[in-house]
Amino acid sequence: MRFPLITAALLACTMQFAPTFAWANEKAAIDAMEAYLDFVDYGGATIFPEQIPKDDWKKFFVIDARDKAQFDKEHIAGAVNIEWRRALAERSRIPKDKPVLLYCNTGTLSAQAGFALRVAGYENVRILQGGFAEWKAKGGFDAAAKAGTAAKH
Repeated sequence: MRFPLITAALLACTMQFAPTFAWANEKAAIDAMEAYLDFVDYGGATIFPEQIPKDDWKKFFVIDARDKAQFDKEHIAGAVNIEWRRALAERSRIPKDKPVLLYCNTGTLSAQAGFALRVAGYENVRILQGGFAEWKAKGGFDAAAKAGTAAKH
């Protein structure tokens, strides 16, 4: 759904902005993206706020993928700020041994960071569907309780 578009966009950017990109590197990037698309589940690793019971939030390594100014203004308590463009550069800060949850304002930029991390071998990454805005609108940490039962998406 969203990921084929992101794949095409990433490939287009690679082709447009790096005309001297070596064919071997291009092929490796395409192979990695193809392998990702072969294994990714239908939802593209998304999770809805109402699918996370309040007590389960502490199990996640939560990444706010927005810029520092937005993070400083307001963020999900316990989140660390790694701007979406920096996800790969700062991957040493991101654990592989516990669930990782990325969010931005609406889910679009965090989906790109999540895609990059998944292609880089992080199978534990989930994207908060709707981002910070939807998380707040649905009740924040209490979204699951307000929904009554966990959503099945």
